[in-house]
Amino acid sequence: MPLTKEDIHRALEDITLPDGGTLISRDMIRALGIAGGDVRFVIEAPTAEVAKMMEPLRKAAEAAVARLPGAGTVQVSLTAPAPGGMGTKAKSPPSLKIGGHAKPQEDGQRVKGVARILAIGSGKGGVGKSTVSSNLAVALARQGRKVGLLDADIYGPSQPRMMGVNKRPASPDGKTIIPLKAHGVTMMSIGLMLAEDKAVVWRGPMLMGALQQMLGQVEWGELDVLLVDLPPGTGDVQLTLCTKTELTGAVVVSTPQDVALLDARKALDMFASLKTPVLGLIENMSTFTCPHCGGESHPFGQGGVASEAERLGLPYLGALPLDLDTRIAGDGGTPIAAGEGPVADAFGALAKRLIDGGMA
Repeated sequence: MPLTKEDIHRALEDITLPDGGTLISRDMIRALGIAGGDVRFVIEAPTAEVAKMMEPLRKAAEAAVARLPGAGTVQVSLTAPAPGGMGTKAKSPPSLKIGGHAKPQEDGQRVKGVARILAIGSGKGGVGKSTVSSNLAVALARQGRKVGLLDADIYGPSQPRMMGVNKRPASPDGKTIIPLKAHGVTMMSIGLMLAEDKAVVWRGPMLMGALQQMLGQVEWGELDVLLVDLPPGTGDVQLTLCTKTELTGAVVVSTPQDVALLDARKALDMFASLKTPVLGLIENMSTFTCPHCGGESHPFGQGGVASEAERLGLPYLGALPLDLDTRIAGDGGTPIAAGEGPVADAFGALAKRLIDGGMA
């Protein structure tokens, strides 16, 4: 019999909280996903302070599910909601004005409280840039960094789904936006302020105004690094971010295939034209390991990004595999970097490389 959510709920009912309730009776389970016996879910504590004391309970929950017949790998993460909204009624956040133009501002402005800003870009869509952004953010947070994630892909925001959050951000004064937290990462996305199936049909000035709000009006707090998940291509969002914000630099994601590299070169040229340092290249979907025979293949070619980095004299930050579990984890709202295993280790190594290099 395959493992079901009901089986997992029954196992978690046996874990008692200090107040006598259980994880199920207190409705603390989020983003529960099952794939071929492998289980991932998030325990949402009422506050960040409580979450810090719940590590023994997280381990107990992981062990209880792992004992179930048919259970494979079990990965459990801890999170807590963003502050604000408890005890006093929170005001709605300011709306991003459709048709509104960006306000005049000086070039190269800093974001309050943020030490470094890294733009994660690509020349084209479909290379896994958003997946890399979310997992890299989680991997950096697991290594003790204070991390923010801004989903600047305004036409196709995917970070709310990948990070497992769907609450509308609150505002204490109708002006400041309180971001959400997930997996140790502070995050903001236009997707949190619109229905999931609602299209954004905006011209360039509207995009620039929205980006300006999400950088300047969001209460990011004190961050070591803010990752900005850019839309694909070389358009208005990239131009606004690179010219109006003080960026530490950019990281370009590509697959090894020639077609992807053609567009990645355009992204690299754009960053050079806008005088934004490129801190390195990441090769995504580099290898695929067959889950049946264990054989390794290279469906998009091999080593193309490493060769391009060497040709241009840029740092090669590493390769990430093409992996079914990564896709399942992203769809389920718990990035694979939040758990354990070879892919999580690959993101961990990438995060360490950025930290050691002073980039994050």
